[in-house]
Amino acid sequence: MSYKLEICVGSIGSALVAQAFGADRIELCDNLAEGGTTPSYGMIVQSKMKLEIPFFPIIRPRGGDFVFTRDEFQIMREDVLCCREMGCKGIVIGILRNDSTIDMERCAELIALAGEMEITFHRAFDRCISMERSLEDLVELGCHRVLTSGGKEFALEGTEKLRSLVRQAGFRINIMPGSGITHRNLQKIAAETGAYEFHSTAKTLVENSMDPVSTQPYRTMETDGEHVKKLKEILKQIGWVY
Repeated sequence: MSYKLEICVGSIGSALVAQAFGADRIELCDNLAEGGTTPSYGMIVQSKMKLEIPFFPIIRPRGGDFVFTRDEFQIMREDVLCCREMGCKGIVIGILRNDSTIDMERCAELIALAGEMEITFHRAFDRCISMERSLEDLVELGCHRVLTSGGKEFALEGTEKLRSLVRQAGFRINIMPGSGITHRNLQKIAAETGAYEFHSTAKTLVENSMDPVSTQPYRTMETDGEHVKKLKEILKQIGWVY
């Protein structure tokens, strides 16, 4: 199998840039500054119309922690059904209990509602009290992959744990390193972890039109196409993994 590159985006423009420069898959979000929240209905519609590569909307009603109220969970249920009805190839989820373990019951309910969509468990995993036990829980739930930095702020700092998780996972679930991955460290992370799917924002800060009140430019995080291209070139140079 070949190495895969997932790009996390916060706008349809960034999604199109990521696709044009070689991304294999998109994590579709809103509010990247909050770590990513569920994108709007309109953004999902436009992504479905304009993207040829798979895109996975994140199902997260707000920023902050990963313990959700009953009302927030109902929102997540409706969003999963919406993604399913719109023909999304996958979704990204993550729910924890107060004791920093995976909320098996609620995750199982979302996965059942997802039908045939692929399931990625996001970096709520890095907040779990036992990553090894939690990985087995995700296997039991039937998740396809888990996004993780190995419990560290950045994936480069967590390569030892990531390598251990890759070995534990075997072919049962994919371990996808993410957080702080750039073209400068991707090859090292790939070599030290043994993973074959990687997640990056490949972002750049863009100044937009001036604020008429403060006379300061608006700044947004957008995908840097050249950065995506460099990441993809590195994975092509590494070759195939079996």
